[in-house]
Amino acid sequence: MKPALCLVVMGAPVMDSSPQRCTWWYLQEPGIKELGPLGSGRHPSHNAAPAGPGDEVARGIAGEKFDIVKKWGINTYKCTKQLLSERFGRGSRTVDLELELQIELLRETKRKYESVLQLGRALTAHLYSLLQTQHALGDAFADLSQKSPELQEEFGYNAETQKLLCKNGETLLGAVNFFVSSINTLVTKTMEDTLMTVKQYEAARLEYDAYRTDLEELSLGPRDAGTRGRLESAQATFQAHRDKYEKLRGDVAIKLKFLEENKIKVMHKQLLLFHNAVSAYFAGNQKQLEQTLQQFNIKLRPPGAEKPSWLEEQ
Repeated sequence: MKPALCLVVMGAPVMDSSPQRCTWWYLQEPGIKELGPLGSGRHPSHNAAPAGPGDEVARGIAGEKFDIVKKWGINTYKCTKQLLSERFGRGSRTVDLELELQIELLRETKRKYESVLQLGRALTAHLYSLLQTQHALGDAFADLSQKSPELQEEFGYNAETQKLLCKNGETLLGAVNFFVSSINTLVTKTMEDTLMTVKQYEAARLEYDAYRTDLEELSLGPRDAGTRGRLESAQATFQAHRDKYEKLRGDVAIKLKFLEENKIKVMHKQLLLFHNAVSAYFAGNQKQLEQTLQQFNIKLRPPGAEKPSWLEEQ
């Protein structure tokens, strides 16, 4: 007669109703094998090998990543809460009025300089188009001078005039290109670098206020053993964010000061260049135009240069 079966489900035996001898089985789960007949003296064996150094390292890395994500989540929650509180008028924010005014002035200045840069690029494109047209017109006049004997003199001096205008236009275009390039560097690199530091400062200010608010709420609550530990931890975290905020505030103040000095120096030179070049061009003063390029170390491109201009800025 076949023996009845006795199953162990989740560690609890389920007996067959038959009083005959039964065999024990375990559900197939990782690390557990089935048992033999009752009374055989065998015990479930585990297949899992002892954890090696590699497993310990993997667990350590996973734990570090989990801690990083946990800290990021807590920080994001606190900062979002602080930001919403400020926007809805329920929370307070730290304000440095003098520094905030300088930052707003920088942003406004950058917008105006971007407008100047856009107009300067448009002027460069128009000048280049004008030079192309004058060059083609001069060639057409010169060709007609050879083929129209009765108008040879008239076509001839008009061709020379267009060639002279082209030469002066190339010099003016070189000066304008140099002006545009310098403004572009000032706006997209110097000012942008300062504004990147400003963004870091503003983020640090938000974190500082978020943890300051958190510390104030804990200080107003009841004092017990658990609260004291949390209060000390909040105080240490607040101090770290305060140090970061103070450092970035100092960095922004220094960068704003150096930016203002650099802006004045650069624009003094560029505005003088632009004025002298434009004035000499429309006065027809070729010598002054050439002297302007020499003064600011601007050289013409060699023949056959590629677009967008025939000039090289130095």
